[in-house]
Amino acid sequence: MHKIAITQSALDRTAARMGKPHPFDAVEPRKTALLVIDMQNYFVKQGHQGEVPLAREIVPNINRLAAELRRRGGHVVWVRNSTADTRESWSNYHGYLQKPERAERRLAAMDIGADGYEYWHANDIRPEDAQITKTRYSAFIHGSSDIERHLRERGIDTLLITGTATNVCCESSARDAMMLNFKVVMVSDGLATHTDAEHNATLSAFYGQFGDVQTVDEALQSLERGDKKKAAA
Repeated sequence: MHKIAITQSALDRTAARMGKPHPFDAVEPRKTALLVIDMQNYFVKQGHQGEVPLAREIVPNINRLAAELRRRGGHVVWVRNSTADTRESWSNYHGYLQKPERAERRLAAMDIGADGYEYWHANDIRPEDAQITKTRYSAFIHGSSDIERHLRERGIDTLLITGTATNVCCESSARDAMMLNFKVVMVSDGLATHTDAEHNATLSAFYGQFGDVQTVDEALQSLERGDKKKAAA
């Protein structure tokens, strides 16, 4: 598990802007979705080119948060990446930002039906959960998926972001969601990437400007406060 250390400058900026440590400290469960991003074999299973070893360690935290959110009437969405039809539509990424052999392995491994596209076996995916496929780092960028429509139709206004990699698909999705006017919380111990430095740089940048960062336990407390606030209204 990552050793979490948000920079003091990010903490100070949030305190100055908000006057409290967490902007979203009372979250209404029925308007909240947990997004579990890219917990699929290509990023979690040993031996795949995109493997993030620490991603295997966050699975229990994700499953625990998912179970509690379901119990409170919230929504769980499992998001995975596919390379289907991206050879041409994302040709700059595959043609310039990777060696040709790496690009070919990526394109093959995450095509629909390939092993890398399949969800990691330990994910606690339930029938009532949604499963959405994206084709870019961000699930919210135009043309990547229909996740925004899916969430709006269900009255969702708050997102808890978990998955891998913290500083790639999770950060990209979280930032775009914030700019689409969702309230966004990155769940620090429900995210994983290659190093503590990369993990904490993303959390610090996001917390300092874009939204909230909470642990699983803090998110559960926010859900509890949200339930109590709703009941008292």
